[in-house]
Parts: sequence; C-alpha cells; structure tokens
Amino acid sequence: MSIDDRAASRRDFLDFAAHGIGSTALMSMLCDEASSMATPATDRVATPHAPPRIRRMVHVIATGGVSQIDTFDYKPQLDRLHGKPLVSKNRPDVFFGKVGLLRKSDWAFRRRGRSGLWVSDLFPHLAEVADELTIIKSMVAETSNHTPATFQENTGFRLNGFPVLGAWLSYGLGCESENLPAHVVIPDPRGFPAGGSINWTSGFLPAQHQGVALRAKGLPIDDLVPARTLPRGTEADTRVLLASLNRRHVLARRGDDALLARIRSYELAARMQLAVPEVTALDGETRATQELYGLHRKPTAEFGRGCLLARRLLQSGVRFVQLYSGGAFGRPRHNWDGHEDMVKNHGREAARVDRPLAALIKDLRRTGLLDDTLILFTSEFGRTPFTQSNAGVLGTGRDHNQDGFSVWMAGGGLRGGLAYGSTDVFGWKAQENITSWHDLHATLLHLLGLDHEQLTFYHNGIQRRLTNVHGRVIEALLE
Repeated sequence: MSIDDRAASRRDFLDFAAHGIGSTALMSMLCDEASSMATPATDRVATPHAPPRIRRMVHVIATGGVSQIDTFDYKPQLDRLHGKPLVSKNRPDVFFGKVGLLRKSDWAFRRRGRSGLWVSDLFPHLAEVADELTIIKSMVAETSNHTPATFQENTGFRLNGFPVLGAWLSYGLGCESENLPAHVVIPDPRGFPAGGSINWTSGFLPAQHQGVALRAKGLPIDDLVPARTLPRGTEADTRVLLASLNRRHVLARRGDDALLARIRSYELAARMQLAVPEVTALDGETRATQELYGLHRKPTAEFGRGCLLARRLLQSGVRFVQLYSGGAFGRPRHNWDGHEDMVKNHGREAARVDRPLAALIKDLRRTGLLDDTLILFTSEFGRTPFTQSNAGVLGTGRDHNQDGFSVWMAGGGLRGGLAYGSTDVFGWKAQENITSWHDLHATLLHLLGLDHEQLTFYHNGIQRRLTNVHGRVIEALLE
C-alpha cells in the first residue's frame, strides 16, 4: 500500500483509520464474509409479539422535574389555600427538607379543545392541540434524586448499567433503516442530563442497540469527514489494509458476538457518512415548516431544530428518537429544576419547547405519521404544591416530588383528549389509578406490539426485562 508521506503523516493515517467515520466504510467489505463465518446472537429476528398499533416513537425528556401543579394538574383548592400551611396526617419527606406554605399555580388554567382538558397558560401552543393529548396525572417514582430518577425513567431501574427503552426497542424490533440506527438521541445543546450518556446505554444488551447521539446544532457527529483532504487512493488503501487485519481477527475469534457487533456498527457508521448529512439538512425544509417549529425565533430555535430533526429521522426509518429538554445541573441551571423561582425557571424552559412540541404534533398529523407514531413527554418526577422554604414562609420555588406528577402522550393507538388518574386536592400524592414507570413502559411496549413479559435477555443468571418483575398495560389509555 502506498501513502504520500508528504501529504499525510503516519500519525495522521493511523488517527483517521481509528477515529474517522469515513474510514469505517471498510467494514462493509466484511459484511458478507463475517455473516458466513458465524450467526451471532445479536442478529435477532425482529418479530412483534402482536400486531403493533404504532411503528415508531419520540420520547421527550424534560430534565429537572416539571411541575404538575403549573402545567396539567389543575388544583382549584390551591387558589383558596394559597399562602396557608399544608394540613396532612403525613409529614412531608422532601429532598431538601424545607416545607413552606402552599402556593397556587403561577399560570392560569383553562379548559382546552373539545375534550376540555385542563392546560395552563404556560403551554399556550400545546393547548391548541389538547385533543391530541393523553395525560397521565398519577405517575409515581421511587426516588426524588435526579440521577437515579432519570435512570428509572429510562430503564425502569434506579441503578445504572441497565438497557434504556430505546435499546430494548432496537433489540426487540430491529431497525427499519439500513443507513441509520434504530435508536437516536438528541441531547440539549446546553449539556447532558444527570448521569450523562449512560441515559442512552445498551447496558447488557449487545452494543449495537445503544443510542447514537446527534447534535441538532452544529456538526451532528464528530469525525463525519476527514480533518483534511487525503491524497487520492489513500482512503481506499486504508480500507484494504484494515479489511485484511479485521478478516484475520474475525477468523481467529470465530463466533465472537461482541466483535461481530462492533464490525456491524462500523458498517452502519460507513453508511451514515452519506445518510446523516442528508437527514440533518434542515435548511431544505420550506420556510413555512421552519416557521412552524420556530427555527428563526431566539427562544425556540435550538429545541425547534431538535424536533424537526426528530421528524426527519422518523421519516428516514429511525424507530426511536429521544429528545432532551434541559441538561446541566450547575449554576445557572439549564433545565426544569425550579427550586428558587418557578416563574423564571419554568417560564424560560417552556418558552423553548412549547411551540416546537405543538409543531411536531401538527406536522406529524399533517404528514399522516401521527397515526402510527407516539410522542411521549416525561420528567423524572414532579414538584411539591408547597414552596421550598422555611416553615411558615411562602417562597417562589418548589422542591422535588416523586409521589405524584404528570406525563403526556400523543399519537397512534391512544385515546386523545383524555386525562387518566389523579392526585389529591393539593396535587401532592397520586391517589387514583396510580401509575409506575413499569406500567408506562409495559404500555409503550404493548403499543409497539411487544409483550413486556416476553421481551427478555438472559444476563448473569437472570432473564432480564425492561419492566423487571412488575408492570401492567394501562388498557384505559388505548383507543
């Protein structure tokens, strides 16, 4: 193999061979040969357990803890009790230990659409599509600590190392696209969520099912193209050499599923070299579509690009897209963690996502995709109806609340304009149709044609599943 050392040093060549996404095209040469050497357990037949109601989904995670009191869980009693102490037989056990006075919502609630769903003025654009929403008002979590609560939101477990929902869907249903992964994640440009990239891990499932992170702003993937132009023939020669080395490696380790999974991931990376620039070219959308998502408005531009990218990924065959609203937990907080000032915190975050989320629902409905697509909006927990302040003090922020909060869905297979479950008169604790993450996960799998008790993977002596040994399908939500 010849290399023009005047144009590319040995170090340049090795670095590009190891890290450049373009060089991974060599793995395509191994596809047929590797398949003939072994049939790895990672090549599963993607067959649903039952006819699916939906084919794909978008999961929006609002990190930090969205207040149910100020969004979808209207509590008129709080208007009357505003500024008074909580009267309850149960002593509040809150994350920071400060229980101030009860506080009403800082935003007015109104009945929306034909269904009459209560939605606050914090989300005026989502209020326009209220009849598309299915709201669960009785969610509960097992912890009010951000990191383990986010793990449970994604995996059903509070500890890390377990596969996330998107990885289970990739494992159970496979990928519809040859050029893009089944599981794509779009982090908030301001930072990663609590726990970082563990939130899109494949855990003990084969590595090919982990989430692939794409940026909605700037270069979507690192090393998408070489740092500088390589001399003619150098990239092709690189592929020939690495193909030969990998062929030897595979032959010496016949039946190594991890190695073959790695090879397949590189094959995918090679195809992504062409597919990613095309699917992320949002400027090709019409001006009307860009305006719908708020791409030219300062508060909505970043999240709007994420939502529009999610729609394009779905259209290109990606099965599961996870989109984060909120990231870093430093100072200042760039998420929904409204400890000090709810109006400032939730007002800022809602202004970023309200228009784009409503646009995503309208756009999917317009294109006919919403009939077999699910949009899910969750937060790791909710917030308290009393303020986070000293006893007898009416503060402006709210503490974490794992005992009762709201999530919403929109799309195929669900009864739109429905509110399911309830919390007590304060909006503090779930009391009717209490719903766990296991229940929600079981329902999501059911919509995709998967039985949560049958979708399993043997690991360390246990037949593992997303819902552990719990979970029930919430039939009342289904159309």
